[in-house]
Amino acid sequence: MAAELTWKRSSYSGQASGDCVECAGDGRVILLRDSKDRAGERLAVSPEAWHAFLLLARS
Repeated sequence: MAAELTWKRSSYSGQASGDCVECAGDGRVILLRDSKDRAGERLAVSPEAWHAFLLLARS
């Protein structure tokens, strides 16, 4: 991914807390990272897998 990503966190996460999972994507892949270790490992999932996860999380 050459373009700079815009990382987002849940609206349920407080701004003062660093304990959060952040996500970013470019339409082809969704990346997840630990907000406490932004330079660390990232998990890559397909947009379809991310969408399925969100549907399950909301139910």
